[in-house]
Amino acid sequence: MATISDVARAAGVSRQTVSNALNAAHRLAPDTLARVTAAIEALGYRPDPTARSLRTGSRHAVAYPVPPDNPDRPNALMGGFLHCLVDEAGTRGFRILLTRTDRASIAEVIAARQVDGFVLSDVLSADPRLAELDAAGVPYVAFGRLGGSGGWVDVDSAAAMAEVVELLVAQGHRRVGYLGAAEDLPWMRDRRAGFLAAADRLGLTVESRPLPDALRAADRPTAIVAGDDWLGLAGYRMIGEAGLVPGRDVAVTGFNDLPLCDLVSPALTSVRIPVRLIARVLVGRLLDRLAGGPTPEHGALVAGELLVRASTPVRQG
Repeated sequence: MATISDVARAAGVSRQTVSNALNAAHRLAPDTLARVTAAIEALGYRPDPTARSLRTGSRHAVAYPVPPDNPDRPNALMGGFLHCLVDEAGTRGFRILLTRTDRASIAEVIAARQVDGFVLSDVLSADPRLAELDAAGVPYVAFGRLGGSGGWVDVDSAAAMAEVVELLVAQGHRRVGYLGAAEDLPWMRDRRAGFLAAADRLGLTVESRPLPDALRAADRPTAIVAGDDWLGLAGYRMIGEAGLVPGRDVAVTGFNDLPLCDLVSPALTSVRIPVRLIARVLVGRLLDRLAGGPTPEHGALVAGELLVRASTPVRQG
């Protein structure tokens, strides 16, 4: 296997310069960094993670407690986020260590000193994992909002829902139903609140009757806004059971833009969450903290992307 000395000779630089290229690239001139990087790739050099950890005190590893999931119906959104997280951390020289999400498993990883920090997702109110990490003094960031800390990144649900409502208003809808579930989940609360605020601002009437009953009434809602894509499909079923056709008689929108949105008929209008951008910002914020930087005062909200499909056609008449 190639050694750091081999790389130094091939690039015509010192061993320290190669070390800087690996650990502090900002210290090198662009042409020097390019020459060293080319030599590393040509020789297939890989740093010894154990030696580097002993030298720097860093494990160059970040833990990610994997949220509970149904293996028969895996969460495509969080699977995509994990892929982006591994990719983004890898470009910065860090590995991702997967662990279970319970407090005992997190305590075990901390005690073993296996990682430098944590990336969390699906953070709930009074999440016990936060107390465990705070008590141990371990840095962490979260995909999802944290009270009293700026170490988080999330999609701007309020702005995304405002776009959804603006689309429906522009298409001529005036009475709209909302389909939500598990309001104890912070992201579902955010989406509902964003929808209600936008509907009030733009003068929409929000259906207060149970949707199965409302869809059979003469003054039925002409659109349903769902808190996620699976709920959007539940809306399709409710509409069909009322003798109506989704997309033709009642428009439907979802949230998350799961792959199913392109496969159902009509294709479901939804909000895409930019998981690659979220992973990039999260890794950057965590590594800044590991380098001694302060925790940002505020979290970061990133824009979702509204993808308009056949489930929200322009109303006729």
